[in-house]
Amino acid sequence: MRAKELFSKVDSLRGQLTPLRTCYDIQYYHLDVRVDIENKYISGSNLFKFQAAASFNRLQFDLFDNLNVDRIEYRGQSLPFQRAHNAVFLDFPQYIEKGKIDSFTVHYSGHPLQATRAPWDGGFDWKKDTNGRPFVATACQGLGASVWWPNKDHQSDEVDSMLISISVPKGLINVSNGRLIGTEDLNNGYQKFHWKVENPINNYNVALNIGDYIHFKENYQGEEGSLDLDYYILRENNQKKKKDHLKKNVQETLEAFEHWFGPYPFYKDGYKIVETAHLGMEHQSAIAYGNRYQNGYLGHDASNTGWGNKWDFIVIHESGHEWFGNSITAKDIADMWIHESFTNYSEALFIDYFYGKKASQDYVHGNRSGILNDSPLQGPYHVNKEGSGDMYLKGGVLHNMLRTILEDDEKWRSILRGLNKKFYHSGVDYFEIVEFISDESGFNLRPLFAQYVQSTAIPTLEIRTAEDGSLQGRWISDIPNFQMPVHLGTKGQKKVRIELNDKFAKIEIPDLQKDNLEIDTYNYYIGTLIQ
Repeated sequence: MRAKELFSKVDSLRGQLTPLRTCYDIQYYHLDVRVDIENKYISGSNLFKFQAAASFNRLQFDLFDNLNVDRIEYRGQSLPFQRAHNAVFLDFPQYIEKGKIDSFTVHYSGHPLQATRAPWDGGFDWKKDTNGRPFVATACQGLGASVWWPNKDHQSDEVDSMLISISVPKGLINVSNGRLIGTEDLNNGYQKFHWKVENPINNYNVALNIGDYIHFKENYQGEEGSLDLDYYILRENNQKKKKDHLKKNVQETLEAFEHWFGPYPFYKDGYKIVETAHLGMEHQSAIAYGNRYQNGYLGHDASNTGWGNKWDFIVIHESGHEWFGNSITAKDIADMWIHESFTNYSEALFIDYFYGKKASQDYVHGNRSGILNDSPLQGPYHVNKEGSGDMYLKGGVLHNMLRTILEDDEKWRSILRGLNKKFYHSGVDYFEIVEFISDESGFNLRPLFAQYVQSTAIPTLEIRTAEDGSLQGRWISDIPNFQMPVHLGTKGQKKVRIELNDKFAKIEIPDLQKDNLEIDTYNYYIGTLIQ
């Protein structure tokens, strides 16, 4: 039994959708920040343009307490505000009526938290390249974007578009999300880079990357036409072998994932790979890359099958998040399993596309060794808390099981593409994903998802011999009225899909006995109990 988790006021203010947050819908940000690398200091502003979802005169936005709110401008005047627990409460001089579009600007400054192990702990990653040049990036998933810029820091409200303006010392380049629309030479030794994001973007994806970059580009002819591919790598890595490595992996990734998931979701903003000192992050249209130009995960295949060493893990995995995480975004971080389970599974589908279905199944099965079954994949709602790290590997196993249950790969592909069409650029929750897959598959998969996502243990298939000598089967699980199809049969013969629930039922397969019974435990992540 797990000890009861305790959550603080910080957790609830970040995780809960109170009326002070639901009263306004973010439509546009202009984030304008100067990065003083030498002093590890930032200063700037963020314009909030919003539509009132209800009449209000007070709202909440978010900024970590260690950063200063210098002033908040509204219609030429400074507004009063209060701060508590990484939240800022802003008071307006009059009610803003429902439906009205309005804006305010937050000016802020300070020393942002420094990440000690990016991207797993968030903040600014202040590094230098091998030539001693600054090499700086942000990464803040989980911790929250408000660790470095003021925003409505909840995944349920993605801004529709934004302008990211980052000023850096001359001689360096900043790369952020979207498309570069201009640069400004400033008179203070800085240069400002303006990046326009045309598509909706969630807060933790907004990033800056500063370095001595060189830039090269190409195009990909995809399902929606020509997609711009831009690469920003350190000058020290300007080598043909390394550039070819990235280009090959990116082109193959887009080919495989457009096949399985549908069109790349951000044609308007293009696709970029940006080298970082940290390993990687799915920053929308600007994938952070630090895998050192090698296949595998820093050269290692965690599945121990060999299939994970045939491609660059960071390119494939982080790009998979463009579909699951960036286009389809969990409204609450408790459902981060949606992002990570599908994206882990995307690795297997990449293998399937280029090396075949059996290879993909081998990879998924090999990943089981890393599953802990320590806590549910889904975290608690409204307290900014994600679930178990099993959301990656166990989540990938779950989706491979669903494909096995269907016995129809084209139907499975249509479900994956259907998810990306129905929830394109949308926020989702557990129930929407489960209902869609259940309805489209034709199976009641609700108990299965409850067991594998909302519970910790895996179900056990119990087999016993009936009085007439036939075999009976049932499921033992944590979920009342549990049911799930399973493939089994006699050894050496094709396995048959059998519908079973938590009550013993005869398994209708001729000549099936305990000594010749074979259960597909290779693709089903289950326990077995043969009585």
